[in-house]
Amino acid sequence: MPTMKTCIVLLRGINVGGNAVLSMKTLCRLLEDLGAQAVRTYIQSGNAVLQIANDAHLAPRLTEVIQRQCGFAPAVWVMPVQALALAMANNPFPHAVAEPSSLHLGFMADTPKAPDMQKLQSLQAASEQFRLIGPVFYLHAPDGIGRSKLAAGTEKCIGLPMTLRNWRTVSALAEMAQASSAAAP
Repeated sequence: MPTMKTCIVLLRGINVGGNAVLSMKTLCRLLEDLGAQAVRTYIQSGNAVLQIANDAHLAPRLTEVIQRQCGFAPAVWVMPVQALALAMANNPFPHAVAEPSSLHLGFMADTPKAPDMQKLQSLQAASEQFRLIGPVFYLHAPDGIGRSKLAAGTEKCIGLPMTLRNWRTVSALAEMAQASSAAAP
């Protein structure tokens, strides 16, 4: 039996405002059909923890199968559990952890090559703080991100697709991944 590794899967833009509807039960089935085992999801916004032997092409394959079966093609990020742990360890705003819904991590597939940091700073509200560390954009937005110009404009300034998760979700996924890794054969 091949060695299984624990991975985190993040889908962007599903189950938002009644658009791109994908049940977590369906997501689990699709991931299992692609070779994943011990799939667990967290809330309805496309977060999964799983065991898989080879995750090299999981993201494009999952996007393709969702397109074929559900009629839309969400962006998908697959990261090893170590990448999530590193993103959490690199959090430049430890004081924000006390308000987990105000701290957001934006995950990207790569480190941005030429982010427009001046434009990002021009979009920043007085209450907001941000940092770009490798392939993760950290945003502390104590007033929320719903009306944040920075949150809305980040992707364009960075030049790469990104998906945001708040600290509560990131922490829950880390706990799930730790349990999954401990239970793996």
